Amino acid sequence: MTAARSAPPALDRIRVGSAPDSWGVWFPDDPLQVPWRRFLDEVSQAGYSWIELGPYGYLPTDPARLREEVDSRRLTVSAGTVFTALHRGPAVWEATWEHVARVAELTQAMGARHLVVIPAFWRDDKTAERLESEQLTPEQWRHLTTGMERLGREVRERYGLEIVVHPHADTHVDGEANVARFLDGTDPELVGLCLDTGHYAYCGGDSVKLIETYGERLGYLHLKQVDPEILAEVVADDLPFGPAVRRGVMCEPPRGVPELEPVLAAAQKLDVDLFAIVEQDMYPCPPDQPFPIAERTRRFLRSCGA
Repeated sequence: MTAARSAPPALDRIRVGSAPDSWGVWFPDDPLQVPWRRFLDEVSQAGYSWIELGPYGYLPTDPARLREEVDSRRLTVSAGTVFTALHRGPAVWEATWEHVARVAELTQAMGARHLVVIPAFWRDDKTAERLESEQLTPEQWRHLTTGMERLGREVRERYGLEIVVHPHADTHVDGEANVARFLDGTDPELVGLCLDTGHYAYCGGDSVKLIETYGERLGYLHLKQVDPEILAEVVADDLPFGPAVRRGVMCEPPRGVPELEPVLAAAQKLDVDLFAIVEQDMYPCPPDQPFPIAERTRRFLRSCGA
């Protein structure tokens, strides 16, 4: 006789959702991407209730129309996403705010509370062109931290949203050292953290350690895994992020790292409500590929207690 497998602990502070990224969507408009109506249909059919907006312009930007589209599929928006290059100093503020304001206005109109902020890439995610140095100067670090604090203050005051900064491969806020430097250099009242487990592992970080060290900064989660064998090839070849994704470095859970059960358990211990949005980078991908992966991933996360 064998003992029955014990049920996983209930992760009652974790709200699981998905995003256009898990349907191979990186750009507002691209012929290689799944059309937005199909994304909305399939993410609902896969059993998710929460979604992100994805790149601004992929989903309808008219709030009334978007509300009708998501409500008809019993979906709710958890966050919008913006891209910034605040390390370049005050000269980029006006253009940055123009972009942020559009996204924040739509995010607010959809009833969401978070704005995911991704720092600028130092090499292009589509062409792999090197755009600037991968290391910031001390002055650029000051621009980045003070600019992000200003962004957090303005977004909260004007739109009632909280910003959560997303460490990302091929940006200046990526692995353990740079993430710690960024968090230590910014006001926790103004700047939160969106931990993407896949990007952090891609850059050599330990997600559980980060949660245990900077748990008070964690405001949002992206759930993702990397294939360690392909990652080793990517590192050895110094491959940019876009080509790495095309090689399959981001993989379907639970086939990769980090293990998501300990990450979710560490997040649950914080005793705060958190969104955990599934994101499996796979641009470009065949249009029939995302849906079965989304269904399997949701079943896997339910088996973890989410």
